[in-house]
Amino acid sequence: MSGHSHYATIKRQKQANDAVKGKIFSKLARSIQVAVRTGGSSDPASNYRLRMAIEAARAENMPKENIERAIKRAGGDAQNIEEVTYEGFGPGGISVIVEAVTDNRNRTSQEIKNLFERGGGSLGGPGSVLFNFEQKGMIVTEKGVNPEDTMLKLIDAGAEDVVEEKDAFEVYVSPSMTEEIKEKISEMGIGVKSASLVMRPKHLQTVSSKEEAQKILAWLEKIEEHDDVQKVYANLDVPQDVVESL
Repeated sequence: MSGHSHYATIKRQKQANDAVKGKIFSKLARSIQVAVRTGGSSDPASNYRLRMAIEAARAENMPKENIERAIKRAGGDAQNIEEVTYEGFGPGGISVIVEAVTDNRNRTSQEIKNLFERGGGSLGGPGSVLFNFEQKGMIVTEKGVNPEDTMLKLIDAGAEDVVEEKDAFEVYVSPSMTEEIKEKISEMGIGVKSASLVMRPKHLQTVSSKEEAQKILAWLEKIEEHDDVQKVYANLDVPQDVVESL
């Protein structure tokens, strides 16, 4: 949508300007540990999910030793942690998916429920908003000196959809093709900023009021800041002029 920014873009741009990495590294380490356990291997060559987790860590400039430490902890006797996904509705009725890892499901569930309710939202049951999202690989690339030429190359590389943003292209691909297409894009000489698996909303909900956008973004940020939360997805869409005024 021209002149608009969806939540994934707003969040990515904020993270790029965020100098505080400690908390991000902690969440990335947990993501790596879960990937080792669920993928059944500490070898990235045979564990696709671990490769993606390491890729996300490298995109945030997480030190190599931190990554290796997280892998070793997952293979040792670290506390058992499990993945939990929450679905619900935020302020203004936006659809939200929260992915978390926790060593105490009851505690985390209650805390996430409280965050939803304090923000004027509510948790829903499994499937209550999932139907409005689909898993995709998202590769964020540089636009290059000739954005039109770059976009054509991205389509040739196998992109299902290319969204042009102010600072980058967001390339959406089949989840299973993410790594292969990322390599193709790199071989074409296009700079790759990051690659990850995401839940992409099928239908966006536009919020045009600055005040309402501020309220929703502040609420989503509180959820993001929860120690157990790994990723937050929302079908929020905000006009670009409103985003810039924030």
